[in-house]
Amino acid sequence: MTKHSDLNSAAIAAHCATGAAHVAIEVVDETGSTNADLLARCATLTGPTLRIAGQQTAGRGRAGRPWVSQADASLMFSLAWRFKGPLHQLVGLPLAVGVALAESMTALGVPVHLKWPNDLLKDGHKLAGILVETQQAADGSVWAVIGCGINLLMPDALERQIGRSVSAVPWLAQMERNTLVAALLSRLAGVLAEFDDTGFAPFAERWNLLHAWQDQHVKILDNGQLLQQGVAAGVDHLGRLLLRTDGGLQEIMSGDVSLRLTGE
Repeated sequence: MTKHSDLNSAAIAAHCATGAAHVAIEVVDETGSTNADLLARCATLTGPTLRIAGQQTAGRGRAGRPWVSQADASLMFSLAWRFKGPLHQLVGLPLAVGVALAESMTALGVPVHLKWPNDLLKDGHKLAGILVETQQAADGSVWAVIGCGINLLMPDALERQIGRSVSAVPWLAQMERNTLVAALLSRLAGVLAEFDDTGFAPFAERWNLLHAWQDQHVKILDNGQLLQQGVAAGVDHLGRLLLRTDGGLQEIMSGDVSLRLTGE
């Protein structure tokens, strides 16, 4: 199995599809956070940039939560991409990224599902997370830095550190690591280019086909407080979660909320 130390920008580029040929690829052994690295450089980036690290010592998930990882057990990278803007047109971007990652993994023989708004699940447990952070440019365009963390392997010690059941994809961990990164980047580049032109609407049906909890009773929490409960009915053209409730169909905007099955 290729270790993170064998990651190589030229090897990744050599395996990428033509649509990703314009992406600059940076490989580092260790950093605090690839998202933070790229956000700090948005003003000087000249084009799409992928930054991948073997280990991140200060990786972050949604709402500032830490992303616990271990070298060679996780695949962690960030992709900076410039969108025409304005900012509100990027609503739904984390969901489109989820579609890209899920379709890539399914094509590689690992079927996964999506949990609104930004997680990938395998066998009902979290496999990957997505964090999108944005920075407005002077000309009205918007840089989005898209961070992805994928559990390839899950050693017992790491799972104990995380403190809850999570999933892993040992099948993908056996892949040559540069080839795997190239496959993910190629699909991502195609999806992001399309999203920049169309927004989320064309991806809604693709997302709903991958929805982990379609037609299941769910509750939405914010910092432990119950906000809504009902039956998950997929997402709409903006990426809002549709919830069938006693009071009718509710549209839930993506935010710092936790989605749980009602029985959890």
